[in-house]
Amino acid sequence: MNRSVFFKTAFLLLLILQVSAFAYSQSPDYKLRVEWQPARNNFEGNNQSLSTLRIINDSAIDLPSGGWTLYFNYSGSFPKPESHGLHMSYINGDLYKIRPDTTFAGIAANASLDYQMVRGGTIDNITMAPMGFYLVFDKEPAKAIVVPAAYPDPDKAFLQSLASAPNSSMNPANIFAKSAAVKDIDESELVKVFPSPVSYNTGSGEFSLYAGTRIYADPAFAKEAAYLSSELGKVLFLKPGIVKLVPTGNSIVLQKNMRIVPEGYSLKVSPNGVVISASTPAGAFYGIQSLKTLLPPSSWKEKQKAIPLQGVEVVDAPRFGYRSLMLDVSRNFQPKSEVIKILDVMSLYKLNTLHLHFSDDEGWRIEIPSLPELTQVGSVRGHTVDNRNNIQPSFGSGGATKVLPGSGHYSRSDFIEILRYAAGRHISVIPEIESPGHARAAIKSMENRYHKLMKAGKPAEAGRYRLTEPADSSKYRSVQGWDDNVISVALPSAYNFMERVTDDLILMYKEANAPLKTIHFGGDEVPAGVWERSPAYLQLRKTNSSIKNTDDLWYYYFGKLNEMVKKRGLYLSGWEEAGMRKTILDGRPHYISNPDFADDHFQLNVWNNTIGSGSEDLAYRLANGGYKVVLSPVSNQYFDLAYNNSYYEPGYKWGGFVDTDKPFYLIPFDMLKNVKENGQGNPIGKLDQTGKIRLTDYGKSNIVGIQGLLWSENNVDTNRVEYMLLPKLLGLAERAWAKDPEWAASADKARSDELYAKSWNQFANLLGKRELPRLSYYNKGYSYRIPEPGLKAENGRITAKIQYPGLDIRYTADGSEPSAASKLYSGPVSERGLIRFAAFDVRGRRGRVVEVENR
Repeated sequence: MNRSVFFKTAFLLLLILQVSAFAYSQSPDYKLRVEWQPARNNFEGNNQSLSTLRIINDSAIDLPSGGWTLYFNYSGSFPKPESHGLHMSYINGDLYKIRPDTTFAGIAANASLDYQMVRGGTIDNITMAPMGFYLVFDKEPAKAIVVPAAYPDPDKAFLQSLASAPNSSMNPANIFAKSAAVKDIDESELVKVFPSPVSYNTGSGEFSLYAGTRIYADPAFAKEAAYLSSELGKVLFLKPGIVKLVPTGNSIVLQKNMRIVPEGYSLKVSPNGVVISASTPAGAFYGIQSLKTLLPPSSWKEKQKAIPLQGVEVVDAPRFGYRSLMLDVSRNFQPKSEVIKILDVMSLYKLNTLHLHFSDDEGWRIEIPSLPELTQVGSVRGHTVDNRNNIQPSFGSGGATKVLPGSGHYSRSDFIEILRYAAGRHISVIPEIESPGHARAAIKSMENRYHKLMKAGKPAEAGRYRLTEPADSSKYRSVQGWDDNVISVALPSAYNFMERVTDDLILMYKEANAPLKTIHFGGDEVPAGVWERSPAYLQLRKTNSSIKNTDDLWYYYFGKLNEMVKKRGLYLSGWEEAGMRKTILDGRPHYISNPDFADDHFQLNVWNNTIGSGSEDLAYRLANGGYKVVLSPVSNQYFDLAYNNSYYEPGYKWGGFVDTDKPFYLIPFDMLKNVKENGQGNPIGKLDQTGKIRLTDYGKSNIVGIQGLLWSENNVDTNRVEYMLLPKLLGLAERAWAKDPEWAASADKARSDELYAKSWNQFANLLGKRELPRLSYYNKGYSYRIPEPGLKAENGRITAKIQYPGLDIRYTADGSEPSAASKLYSGPVSERGLIRFAAFDVRGRRGRVVEVENR
């Protein structure tokens, strides 16, 4: 054969083989999708539920009987993991997989299969749905194929079973009963400064705010004057000018008065002008916020020539110096623009601390220049075979990497911008390095670093910041399902890591010229069994006589962190467990306030007061024991909990339900007095306080403030963030700023209840008629939750009530969905048939539709 022909033939054969091999290795273009529907609670008479996962093959080819895996995220246990030859198994965290066994026949083209999911416990709301489906073929183990998911409404029988439960929010009559006492108050009778000021008196006449208004400020308030001019420029056609001499006529004056307490202010509006007095820039800033809430809510709808302001005299100061929101951006990430937007609404309502939970098992969200792997690996979620270059999917983030909200982080410059923006609004940002548990993202990131440097022949550098010990064979499982999320605190490298991250953060704060007084180091939910077989722990126990068991590692760890931050001029913050010590009482483990760190300005966020758990008084025990305590109770302040127990209401329910009234009716120094629901959200009478610790006067001095907490497992986008946050945030703002209301101090329960009803009625009207309309326009609008109407059927007429008077209720009687153009409810409806109602805000956004059959 001619050599040229031979080589051409050989080349063609090789090309054919390569093409064939390539084609064999590639998965066909499968188009799978799934639908999930709950079917039955108390399935087979047991505490378990049945749902159906329909797997639909929209491809032109059959899905084979094997060689693939379907992944998804879900929270629960499955007593019956097999159905139709498909076997479900658990991986880690909340990640599951479904694989075919030898009996599975595949799914034909354009056909479907119903996989029966049996879950332990009940299915209560849409948050309990599996999410984040993706398909992986064995031939391409690194390739994830997105599988879209849909969630059709459950059938009527399932929904009716939920609605028939006592106090179910699926029943419009129960919603009506909760709002029955709310009465309409004319807007002219409402206090127009929010949160409630110490003193508020209306004056005669009005002040006309317009572009010709001039601003004069004491030099100490120059930044606040610039801020005020910018804010007024958002509602007027031109920004008011800032002048160097006290103007005559139409003006706003920011003047210094050293007799006013820090953060306090006075505000006087008269026909001649506005005068805000304060002793500090923060006080002047809060006077400006009160001036803004005096503006009509529609001021932000479009720019105006002039805005009339009622004459008032206000004297005000906050109750607590620490008024905080914790924002979790770790479990699901939110863009910088949303953090800025949240800082804006925080500052409007005079909150002064953002506790930024930027690290957890599911993500590390701030760039640390010295350790770039933390965001190169720890901020990226997606399918992985080894968790080496990114971390596994969680909370429905899916198989694709670098997709919001599962993936994402703030660059160093992003974070500095956030710090500067917050500081300009007198908000301190407290960073949280969650540890030693809840640290999986950091652990996996440092493992990536370790292997990379070992490969480069740098073993000493590789181990410098390593957080885990491969020889540790301890077995544990965290509350969230992880078996590899705890830092090995007996390793010296763990402290190298904490120091390195702390120092990088300090540098960012310095560059931003932002205050930093404390770093939060987490400390919660370290599971049992951890460290027990750690060689480093066993060696440390030999050389350190204070360590006798793994419990002592807890105190060792936080003791070293405490010394580290004190050397840097900071104090340590943590979750409650950081200030607790395990001891034995009556032969059983018992937790007490740890004397090691008491009276050392060790600040604790105390969250665990789940009603009925026995820990309802924990915050007071720790405050009485010498710890600085930020009240962060799950019962009232966990904004990630669902508003109510409707199937359609997103959010968790493990700590009860949190609507706007929960943060509003919290009594900081007597939290147990006003408990209205247990940990399952069921109404209770007066809580049995037998054996519960009360707050001493010394303990009161250690309650530094109140915090609302927005965990992010279900925050799939910015709209969901704002839905869960607002209007709950307004209840928090009121209680953190305003003095105790009269109903909180009354010893007579009947009188207290009467006073509370009056106070809540005023608050509900203020929200519905002023603050929610304001938030519809302010900062281009917030996606706050619009409540569903309550309905009462009586004598052939349907009466509707709304939680916040001022929101429009509209309805249809022809079976169609209500819209902003539907009939406006103005009184009982007598039309027959299926009547559907919904509430609308001033922009025409709609809340959940409810319906009743009027026969």
